[in-house]
Amino acid sequence: MNFIIVLVCATVAVLLLRKPLMKYPMVFYALAVLLNIMYVAHAFVPYPELVRRGLFLLMQKCTLSLALFTVVMFVGVFRKDSRAGLSLRPVRAELSILACLLAVGHMAMYLLSFAPRLADIGALDGRFALFFATAMALLALLLVLGVTSVKGVKRRMDASAWKKLQKWAYVFFGLIYVHLVSILLPSALLQGVTAQISIAVYTVLFGSYATLRIYRAVSDRGEGRAKLAESVA
Repeated sequence: MNFIIVLVCATVAVLLLRKPLMKYPMVFYALAVLLNIMYVAHAFVPYPELVRRGLFLLMQKCTLSLALFTVVMFVGVFRKDSRAGLSLRPVRAELSILACLLAVGHMAMYLLSFAPRLADIGALDGRFALFFATAMALLALLLVLGVTSVKGVKRRMDASAWKKLQKWAYVFFGLIYVHLVSILLPSALLQGVTAQISIAVYTVLFGSYATLRIYRAVSDRGEGRAKLAESVA
């Protein structure tokens, strides 16, 4: 499955480039914007076949953005003092912003392509309504979470309000899964093997994240209570 390959490559790239990303985030943001421009322009400019296929995989299918969001998700399942936590938590905000930027072109192009269909409300079916509703909710959360991940915005917000707002990231991740399944399910029901495998992979991925994140939250809470008991004693 292409997503697994992109996820592995993205994870390796994040580990290798985390220090430059933390030090020069604007360079990476500019590259993300450039990719968006190239992706949008492909509708008007003929690209070499290799470039066209690369943009289709990484941008049209939003694979690169999803891979980075997956890294951001799983950073939260590690202890803060673990090697993975110490390496990736400092760059988590930059990764989130980068993933948000990479998703913009994908969302813009799909919104434009769906505009004629949305004009005929009576012709909309339930599956498309679910797909579009989750897409709009994802867009709203993407904008809010992306903007509030910017350090300048975070510093201007009340700390408790910022933490409460960031908890919507869990809703965002859940909606990504619903959105993916709403796209793949019709093909899967028609015995589409590729779609069935994709749903299985995403189910294992998001299911594992949910399980591990709950375990981490319970463990952290238990450790916090233990430390509090020790300090009182």
